Amino acid sequence: MGEILTTVTQPMTRVIAFFSVLTLLLTACGPNPSGTAGDGTRVYKISSGDAAEIQFRMLDSVNSLRTTSGLGSVQLNSQLNAAAATHSRDMSVQNRPWHFGSDGSSPIDRTVRTGYTGRFLGENISESYESELVTLGAWMDQPDTRGVIMDPAARDLGFSWYQERGGKIWWTLIMGG
Repeated sequence: MGEILTTVTQPMTRVIAFFSVLTLLLTACGPNPSGTAGDGTRVYKISSGDAAEIQFRMLDSVNSLRTTSGLGSVQLNSQLNAAAATHSRDMSVQNRPWHFGSDGSSPIDRTVRTGYTGRFLGENISESYESELVTLGAWMDQPDTRGVIMDPAARDLGFSWYQERGGKIWWTLIMGG
């Protein structure tokens, strides 16, 4: 009987070891445990390689919403992207979501500084741990921020963010025409 037990135990030990290693590997591929904020909120982590994908995902989503409503498409504008990136980082430094820069600049001032020659139409900002698409959904739920996205005069879009070490993301979307 001892021999049968040993023969069954060895393959079973290998199976358990295999599934343990497999579980460890799968866990490593899943969300990072540090992907939560101090209060347990799940954090959307952005890597440096995600930048273009995130901007184009936002552009495609905004254009889908606009064309569904019979409005013209917008295009990404590098100058508006730069103004959005500057403001996202500045909101983090100030630790508050608001439209004025730490130097007292307005959204119009920031777009002019980048050399944008079109007309500034509006700016949406957000402080969040969530993705750009969740943030877009929240903006679309509010009449004032929805109005910026759905402005019929819009032709250009600037979109950027700054993510802090702890995971908080400061989003900025600018529309120009």
